[in-house]
Amino acid sequence: MLLGTWNLENLYRPGGPYGPGDEAAYASKLAALAAVITELDPGLLGVQEVGDPGALEDLAGMLDDDWHLALSSHTDSRGTRVGFLSRTELTVVADTAVFPPRMLPVQADDTGLTVSQAGRGFLAVEVAGERGPLRVAVCHLKSKLLSYPDGRFQPRDEGERARYGAYALYRRAAEAAALRALADRLLEGDGRERDVAVLGDLNDEVQAATTQLLLGPPGSEIGTPGYDRPDRGDAFRLWDVAPLIPASERYSRVNSGRRELIDHVLLSHRLVRRVTSAGTGLPADGPPRLPSVGPDPGERRGAAGSDHAPVWVRVG
Repeated sequence: MLLGTWNLENLYRPGGPYGPGDEAAYASKLAALAAVITELDPGLLGVQEVGDPGALEDLAGMLDDDWHLALSSHTDSRGTRVGFLSRTELTVVADTAVFPPRMLPVQADDTGLTVSQAGRGFLAVEVAGERGPLRVAVCHLKSKLLSYPDGRFQPRDEGERARYGAYALYRRAAEAAALRALADRLLEGDGRERDVAVLGDLNDEVQAATTQLLLGPPGSEIGTPGYDRPDRGDAFRLWDVAPLIPASERYSRVNSGRRELIDHVLLSHRLVRRVTSAGTGLPADGPPRLPSVGPDPGERRGAAGSDHAPVWVRVG
């Protein structure tokens, strides 16, 4: 089974303020997305930036066979949400955006506005697997691409840039803690015997503090001496499969010319031991060919395809 995640980048039907400007551009975008999904051939694909539920239905209609869809009911200010495309029936087991208990609201802007939930919801589903149920959560954490008052994407000065960078980091860290709380629910302290995955656009790289929050007890990451030494933490850990991705392919977006891996797949103890391969983009294509994005996400409005590469694992 191939399990993956992909940020579809502004998946809206045409006519609104964020999607393609006309039907031709929309058709080109859908065709480009559908071609990748068809070749990737996932059993279950977590997706981000679904602006219109109908647009995901349109995309599924261009794929072979019948696909099952699930979308979070929690959207951001632009209406985007996370969801799943699945070849088999799925059951929603959680759709939440709340911060975990005892975590206070965090500051979001210069006015002192605070937020007490994630900007986009976390959706968890269960599907039948050959070795029992597979539970998977999908997310899209707060972006590092900053926006400022009055719709600006450039700060007035470096002090404003630093403050809004801090606000974004507060929010992303709180969202990571909320996602880890959901992972705890899915694992139920039994990661040695449960197939659980957490995947999505984490908007930061492998060693970022927000990404590391999701792993659970430290000291057993892939590539470390502790990986092959079972201990009590294995029941609660998640393993980021990034080290299993070939080094030349270990990126999912290009930001101002710099390659970065900000989309991730994390697996429970029982599941990570069955990984046979991992990658980005399409398995036979080598390093992903991606456009370089800048600080203004509106510059790619209506562009075909996505500015992210899929990240995937194959499990036996």
